[in-house]
Amino acid sequence: MPKLIETHNKQNPRAQLPHARLHDLRHIHATTLLLAGVPVHVVAARLGHADPAITLRVYAHVIYEQAATAAEVFARVING
Repeated sequence: MPKLIETHNKQNPRAQLPHARLHDLRHIHATTLLLAGVPVHVVAARLGHADPAITLRVYAHVIYEQAATAAEVFARVING
């Protein structure tokens, strides 16, 4: 991964990429899917987690963010 980024940055001085590990891309992938509303069990399967509870523990912050958003949506609907 560092070699790919280094090569890209040399070829594209105006579009530099920050340092990233392959694991960072995995995390971004899972977070993006969860924020888009993909069910946890589907994300867990994509990540290779045998139990969605693992995904829920690792990405709890994303789930809590979705819960807050759901509460805001519900409040708007109730308040008209």
